[in-house]
This record gives sequence, C-alpha cells and structure tokens, in this order.
Amino acid sequence: MKKLFARYDQNPLITAEDMPYQANTVFNAGAADLGDEVLLLLRVESCSGRSHLIVARSRDGVTGWKVDPRALLHAKQGVPCESSGVEDCRLTWMPELETWLITYTAYGPDGPGIALAKTRDFRAVERIGLVFPPEDKNGVLFPRRFDGSYAMLHRPCRYNGSVWMSYSPDMIHWGRHQVVLPVRGGPWWDGVRVGAGLPPIETEKGWLLIYHGVKELAGDPIYRLGAALVDLEEPHRLIGRARRWLLGPQAPYERIGDAGNVIFSCGGIVRDGELWVYYGAADSSICLARAKVSDILEMIEEQPTD
Repeated sequence: MKKLFARYDQNPLITAEDMPYQANTVFNAGAADLGDEVLLLLRVESCSGRSHLIVARSRDGVTGWKVDPRALLHAKQGVPCESSGVEDCRLTWMPELETWLITYTAYGPDGPGIALAKTRDFRAVERIGLVFPPEDKNGVLFPRRFDGSYAMLHRPCRYNGSVWMSYSPDMIHWGRHQVVLPVRGGPWWDGVRVGAGLPPIETEKGWLLIYHGVKELAGDPIYRLGAALVDLEEPHRLIGRARRWLLGPQAPYERIGDAGNVIFSCGGIVRDGELWVYYGAADSSICLARAKVSDILEMIEEQPTD
C-alpha cells in the first residue's frame, strides 16, 4: 500500500498541557489558513466532561502555538441544545459572505445536533442556531452555493451510518436530503459508519472529501481516514471513492488515549498542493500529517468505486 501521508515527526502538536487552565483532553480541531498564521479551533474537554471550543494560533502551522485565554464557543446559558457542551467544529470560508461559518455539534439533553455560527475574526462569534436536530453529527459546509443553494454534509445518527447531503436557500431551512457517501457494511474498514471530515476541497477532478470510517475489531471501534470525490456542480453525486484507507492509527499517541485507535479530523489546509490534515489522536491530542493532493486523487482514480 502506497504511503500517502507523512506524520509530523514531533507529533503531538497540542495536548491538554498546553491549555491555559486545567483540562482533560484536546482534540478534533477545525482549521483556517489566514495567510500569516494558521488558526485551529480546538475541542477541549474540561474536567467536568463537557467540551468547549477555543482558538490556537501558529505562524507556521506547526510550532509556537498560542492558545487564547478563554473559549470562543462554550455551553451557553439559556441555549438548551448546548447544555452538555459544543464539539467537533468545522470552519468554512464563504467568500460571498466574507465570513467564516462554523458548523459544530451542539450537545443537549436530547443528544447531539448540528448548529451554525459565524465569525469574521475568531474573536467574536454570532450563533445562527440549531439547523439539524438530534441525533445528527459531522456537519460540513461547502464553501460556495450550487444553483443558489448552500450545501451541507452530515450524518443522521439513527439511520445506517451513511453521510447525507442537504441543501438550503438560507442556511436555516434544509431539504433535498439524500445519501451521498454510503456506509459499506461487512468487513470493510468503513463498514460500521462514515462521517464527513474537513470541509470539501475543490479540485479540477471534483470536490475532494476526506472522511472518517469506522470498523469494529473484537468489539472495539477503530477510526481511519479515507477519500472520495463528488461532482463539482452536483455535489450529491459520488464520482469516486478509494477502497483503501489513507491514514490509520499506528503511533502510540494514536493507539493509546481516552479513546484508543482513533484518527479523526475536522480540519485541514492546502498549501502549495499539499494537504495538511490536523487530526485528533485517540481523543487526547492534536496531530499533523501531510500528503500531496495529486497523490490522493491518483489513489482514488486507481481504485474505482464499486
């Protein structure tokens, strides 16, 4: 199997020890390339067990991370759908709106739902609200509209574990729901469930999706990353999918932690044709792996979907 991703040799990049306060773990961060710095919106699990989202910045996207003194998003009083915390955000730049959209899991008494917020500077944030009720997770927005509609990937938890696509004219009302990336079932590495990862990457061959897949091994789940392509103008149409996983847990920091054998990514950036994937390792730290986008596309083409 061709090795596509190279792990940063000083992984992990960020752990709970880097927080300006006591925390249990740090993982599953959204990512934004701001030009002169890389920004991560970290999921931090506090010692209460609830999660919040806090900003970390680095000049080179690798070293010298500086964490804000307080959270950007946290369980807000008077917002019942967030009473058990906020988790696993994705960051999508919307050029036509000149703003960043934040999709995140809002956890309340009825379970996880998908909420939206927006920001221009990651110092102040405006909540849009819950857009998919429980139970739903892994909401990821495309960075442009299609025939006037916004598009979002998500996974309703009570169905068979597949990724769905929905469209909206205003980011409030969503419809035209359909499966775009089905779970494979059986012994496949993504046979139990799949979920959208970082925001889709536009290429000449289609929108590149980096997603996570889950397989049960002796009763324990193992999370890996895979790749698929959807059509540039009809993103609900799957046009390619690699049969093999791209990145799976191997290093000790990926094998051992609060949730062992987990690689889970919510964020990444592309620089000079190279994809930088920031991922949560074993639900306990933030790590980095890099691969050429062209190599990933080649792998998808070499392994046509069934």
